[in-house]
Amino acid sequence: MLYSTKTPAAKRQALREMLTPGAARQFPGAFNPLSAKLISEKQFDGIYISGAVLANDLGLPDIGLTSLTEVATRAGQIARMSDLPAIVDADTGFGEPMNVARTIQDLEYAGLAGCHIEDQFNPKRCGHLDGKNVVDTDTMLKRIAAAADARIDENFLIMARTDIRAVEGLDAAIDRAKAMVDAGADAIFPEAMKNVAEFEAVCNAVDVPVLANMTEFGKSELFNRQELADAGVALIIYPVTLLRSAMGAAERVLDAISEDGTQQREVDNMLTRSRLYELVDYEAYNRFDTGIFNFQVPTLDIDSNSANL
Repeated sequence: MLYSTKTPAAKRQALREMLTPGAARQFPGAFNPLSAKLISEKQFDGIYISGAVLANDLGLPDIGLTSLTEVATRAGQIARMSDLPAIVDADTGFGEPMNVARTIQDLEYAGLAGCHIEDQFNPKRCGHLDGKNVVDTDTMLKRIAAAADARIDENFLIMARTDIRAVEGLDAAIDRAKAMVDAGADAIFPEAMKNVAEFEAVCNAVDVPVLANMTEFGKSELFNRQELADAGVALIIYPVTLLRSAMGAAERVLDAISEDGTQQREVDNMLTRSRLYELVDYEAYNRFDTGIFNFQVPTLDIDSNSANL
């Protein structure tokens, strides 16, 4: 009922313990707090909160238009709904190194278990779009160093994402990943790898957990969990899958209403009323109300009781 039964510190500890090479932990992307509850019910390993999803949910493209306040607030709302650890996309850190430091602390206080910071220019681009630009190595290392130095809970995961593969190639991505680990990164997110062999090469090059991004319609094929586990990947995210699925369903229902004058043909594909009530745990709230408000308020006779008020 209400929110998570685990503290943010406990979730961060759990995240650290689960991220081992080859574990291929699965973190579907939540697009709102209710979807986080669904991910938790399905017993996944954790929750991912995509910057693209947060922007798209506001009707914006993923080009660096969201603010730290918007991201921290919404990510916190999502993270508090589940006992699972939640990792959030912090884009480029929302500014220079001092801004990056503030970003880390705001996300910690919001209850996140970790975040990743990337090496693109600000404003950034979606990692699977063409035309990306990356900052020089020194600038990126300052971002990571500022993030690592700013955290309060040593278990808050600082992940470094590099987009340089699409710009300068795999060798450059590996060199930058190594440098980011030396600067304090606890994990590496190599964006837009082209095949499993490239993931394996990154995993072999660094001694920290490596993330694989399995987003639809991107640069990478949709490799299965076993393939990525065999490559040494510790964590897999599915960042926009649920949002795309939900919006696809919403569009089909709107088309049905427009074309048929009723939503009837899509009702069988909807979440039922009983399942929705189960997901938001109406029964637990009802038990709580009954347990607390288990008395009746007497009707007072104002004239006869006024002396006792």
